[in-house]
Amino acid sequence: MDKQTDFVLRTIEERGVKFVRLWFTDVAGTLKSVAIAPAEVEGAFAEGLGFDGSAIEGLARTYEADMLAVPDPSTFQILPWRGEIDPTARMFCDIQTPDGQPAAADPRNVLRRALAKASDKGFSFYIHPEIEFYLLKSSQIGPEGPIPVDKAGYFDNVPGGTAHDFRRKAVTMLEQLGISVEFSHHEGGPGQNEIDLRYADALTMADNIMTFRTVIKEVAIEQGVYATFMPKPFTEHPGSGMHTHMSLFEGDTNAFFDPSSQYHLSKTARHFIAGLLRHASEITAVTNQYVNSYKRLWGGGEAPSFVCWGHNNRSALIRVPLYKPNKGGSSRIEYRAIDSAANPYLAYALILSAGLKGIEEEYELPAETEDNVWDLSESERRAMGIQPLPTSLEHAIRKLEESELAAETLGEEVYSYVLANKRREWAEYRAQVTPFELKQNFEVL
Repeated sequence: MDKQTDFVLRTIEERGVKFVRLWFTDVAGTLKSVAIAPAEVEGAFAEGLGFDGSAIEGLARTYEADMLAVPDPSTFQILPWRGEIDPTARMFCDIQTPDGQPAAADPRNVLRRALAKASDKGFSFYIHPEIEFYLLKSSQIGPEGPIPVDKAGYFDNVPGGTAHDFRRKAVTMLEQLGISVEFSHHEGGPGQNEIDLRYADALTMADNIMTFRTVIKEVAIEQGVYATFMPKPFTEHPGSGMHTHMSLFEGDTNAFFDPSSQYHLSKTARHFIAGLLRHASEITAVTNQYVNSYKRLWGGGEAPSFVCWGHNNRSALIRVPLYKPNKGGSSRIEYRAIDSAANPYLAYALILSAGLKGIEEEYELPAETEDNVWDLSESERRAMGIQPLPTSLEHAIRKLEESELAAETLGEEVYSYVLANKRREWAEYRAQVTPFELKQNFEVL
């Protein structure tokens, strides 16, 4: 028995843990959970926990239904919202086939494969997301639409306000789960908040994001409000993004940093950015996976709509933040398209693969965009070679269908499922008669 497994079993006994939840994520990015008794944990480590994979979105076809959830002991944490009565813990799982092979359709395994490819080239991938979400008075939607908990704006301090207390409780709970928080503040929309997680390796961070969403939902329930990660719940207010800062490291050295180059960006960083720009439209159906995601991308509120990069340019898809003197380790780039509802395992696997492709093929980085892209005319953008991101889920699906990079990174099963799932969503959306149509047309036609 290794040290981590021994630590988990000892902690379960010492803390009187009554239930252990085994967590994993389906292809759509929904967290799944099954609770087992403490007596079953050692067996789960040794043999996995069997379940019917065909009942989980995209995980297995009916004829290959048997799957094993194998807990990862390094992810063991006591769940603070369960309290001291019947303490409950959780572990993330890797999904395997009955013969012990990694399941091709396990999103965590998709990211592991991408990270292994990076590791073969000597790189480790670190990320730091800024996660936005809305706090609403209720999950019920009345005739006026969702009702936010406040009318505050960007960085506003609201003495005694719901969001203020909420963030304090949420951050405390995240820290109790071993998830370090860098910043938290009120965002631009009423009831909109942002919490930034301190950087970690990509697999740990994807696990942390799944935990984060659960914590935010649990704290909201506890405080009598409702939290949503919907990309654009309000027409007139900004959407919720998950701007992600990222860098590659070679050992302890930041491979994105070169003190002698412009903006201190190394050749590796420039090729990585070029790869992301070239493949951005192909991966958008995953980084922005819902019909509603495109209301955020094309609905204003500082969401990136065009494929370009710039130094500290917040209208660009990729921003190169200001360099902090004597902090080469902090050199990074920020990808601004991804939204808070993405499946982090698949999204980060594709972002990494696009960047690595740029490094492998030595893609040339196009000129930076210094202008505010939103203020340029269409002909000006065309003259500068600035292409739009997909304008709808249907457009994004077409780009994904043409993407060899996405097919290779996701693997045949996940790639096929994502396409089928998104085609179904678009077909259902397209068939809807919306309030907009009724308001515009009902009385005049």
